[in-house]
Amino acid sequence: MQIFVKNFGCSANTADGEAISGCLSQAGYQIATSEADAEILIYNTCAVKGPTENRIIDALKHTPKNKKVIITGCLPKISFERLLREVRFDAAVGPSAGKEIVEVVRRVLSGEKVIELADSESMPKMDLPKVKSNPIISIVPINYGCLGSCAYCCVVHARGHLRSYNIEEVADRVQSDFNTGAKEFWVTSQDTACYGRDLQTNLSHLLRKLGELTGDFRIRVGMMTPNWVPDMQPKLIEAFKSEKVFKFLHLPVQSGDDEVLKRMRRFYTAKQFKDIVSAFRAEFPDLTLATDVIVGFPGETVEAFENTLRLMEEVKPDVTNVSKFFARPKTAAAEIKDGVVGKDEIKRRSTVAAELARRLSFERNQRWVNWEGEILVDEKGKIEGSWVGRNFTYKPIALKNAENLFGKTVRIKVIEASTTYLMGTVDKN
Repeated sequence: MQIFVKNFGCSANTADGEAISGCLSQAGYQIATSEADAEILIYNTCAVKGPTENRIIDALKHTPKNKKVIITGCLPKISFERLLREVRFDAAVGPSAGKEIVEVVRRVLSGEKVIELADSESMPKMDLPKVKSNPIISIVPINYGCLGSCAYCCVVHARGHLRSYNIEEVADRVQSDFNTGAKEFWVTSQDTACYGRDLQTNLSHLLRKLGELTGDFRIRVGMMTPNWVPDMQPKLIEAFKSEKVFKFLHLPVQSGDDEVLKRMRRFYTAKQFKDIVSAFRAEFPDLTLATDVIVGFPGETVEAFENTLRLMEEVKPDVTNVSKFFARPKTAAAEIKDGVVGKDEIKRRSTVAAELARRLSFERNQRWVNWEGEILVDEKGKIEGSWVGRNFTYKPIALKNAENLFGKTVRIKVIEASTTYLMGTVDKN
């Protein structure tokens, strides 16, 4: 029996999908590499944005009628009624199915239609088997759920309230995966900055522990909501000093206007966001800063939008993910009737913000031309004989080389910059 697992969305959802594949493989099923080879299709879904949901639903509508279809992830919890209306499926299960997926598959094969969408405060065991998407990258969820109540976010309805793994569990998983070949670790969750607050600890303590582990590996820290950073900021910056931690900060601002931030239920100000960035850059001048911006949120006036553009110009992020506002099911923002921004204006603002983001990214990347140093090659490029590696700030650097560089640490020189990546050559000396 072959099963194909397709993952959508964030790194935490990818980790859930890797555990689904691992548990099924351990139970004796074969994990297929294509839909055509499989008898069961598992779509591990995302529903954070309207366009993402539409794309997944369209894919589900085209699944072959002779195959069993299981839908897992956030989409069944967020838009179950739409799935019932528009899609044929044999099972719908919420996120982080873990070993429960084995029983779901058994029930589907016996002819049962399975619906498992009850709210759960549990989470998968940290030591579940995984079938990794990338053999040298280990994605390690450190908590499920969050402490937020963002007006636009539907994911909290799917993943629930904060539940953290303890520090020893995470450290044991990282050490175990390193011992079996992983060289890059993505410490991930819905919000890494709220990690451990249900266990009277925090992210800085976890990173300090991981930095003390044996082995030559690198850690990429996932997205942090700004309001949870200040109370641990000095210790967090200290933990970032470890050579094991990429100097990469994903800090979503969402808006540069304080009134819009209030309406979004983001519990910080634009100044507080900038202060965090300044503190990190003071210690790590080459820091790669990634942020997120939503344009067209209800109440975003032209002036408020201009405030976001001004913040972007001032802070100069290396990466800015620009999203158009879409009202999502079960969110407070879906009920807002005043200050609604028209679709054409949202499209215009998105274009303006994206163009600015591209310009700032290119300017930041140009600073790296002629840089020489080591990178870990963690991807095969899309073109034959090409590779992508990351330097100490997690900058992606593309290489062309006939030799197989995957998983190796090589010394390179950056020769050119583009908007989204750098280009380099391998130092032969």
